[in-house]
Amino acid sequence: MSEGEHAPAGPVTVTIGPDANGERLDRALAAALAGQSGDAPSRSRIKALITDGAVADTAGTISDPSRRVKSGQVFVITFPETAPAAIAAQALPLDVVFEDEHLIVIDKPPGLVVHPAPGNPDRTLVNALLAHCGASLSGIGGVARPGIVHRLDKDTSGLLVVAKTDAAHHGLAAQFARHSVERVYAAVVWGTPRLKRGEIAGAIGRSPRDRKKMTVLRGGRGKPALTRYRVVKTLAGGAASLVECQLATGRTHQIRVHLASIGHPVLGDPVYGRPAPRRAATSGITDAVSRLSRQALDAFTLGFEHPVSHKMLRFQREYHKDIKTLIGTLEAV
Repeated sequence: MSEGEHAPAGPVTVTIGPDANGERLDRALAAALAGQSGDAPSRSRIKALITDGAVADTAGTISDPSRRVKSGQVFVITFPETAPAAIAAQALPLDVVFEDEHLIVIDKPPGLVVHPAPGNPDRTLVNALLAHCGASLSGIGGVARPGIVHRLDKDTSGLLVVAKTDAAHHGLAAQFARHSVERVYAAVVWGTPRLKRGEIAGAIGRSPRDRKKMTVLRGGRGKPALTRYRVVKTLAGGAASLVECQLATGRTHQIRVHLASIGHPVLGDPVYGRPAPRRAATSGITDAVSRLSRQALDAFTLGFEHPVSHKMLRFQREYHKDIKTLIGTLEAV
């Protein structure tokens, strides 16, 4: 299941109502299930089940999510049995900023992957959280990413909140969905944006040239994305600058993609970066970036409403120590 979704295992029968006549199959089934329960799987989850052959009508299995339905049609959705958690608990050091019975806020160091994935099967934040939180975390939001409602890239440091209960997971996921969570990042970028304060708007999606990368897309493609920024200071005589970015949306690699799209990529970014300017190579800047050994991006502010107590929580810390070192080096150039 996707994060924040739950569904019974086994077959579920859905009858299409008159309001859904002519709708796409995936949309109609998702709406019908949502009407039966407020804790229903999303349309994307239903779409995946259809393409996996888990949805059928009286004529047999259906594999086309875009098929149009008719009022009164009956469909059977076979939800798979919940797989047992295969992620091992590993006692790794955690920098805990806040914790109560419902959630935990972690200051993630650079180099730590949030959840297991191909190439990073263990020693992730989730492995550490399972050891720290014990059984209370298992299964919250799904066995693959228990408790995870948002994430940071491996080489981005910063504050991250994780749910420990279903109530917290649903409440936090809803806040992230409506983009009401405050998230502010510090980024050291090449050059200095022309406007000292502004917005970068551009839909983000998979690059048609390289499916491993995200890019700004036009022509109605991609998901809407908005980043607000302000230039804090220029560095190294204008060769670089310190920028603080606030996410108005939360797309994959959003800040890195948006800053690169306006010609000011994050220093040290191996995916969206660019070669250092010639004057940077001769002034010691490239050596400072090399010592950083990651992209210069740090999530230093996180604010949200506690999903159970409804108290407003806001956490802010100084920039990560290696980012501070980089800034100090560039100020001295």
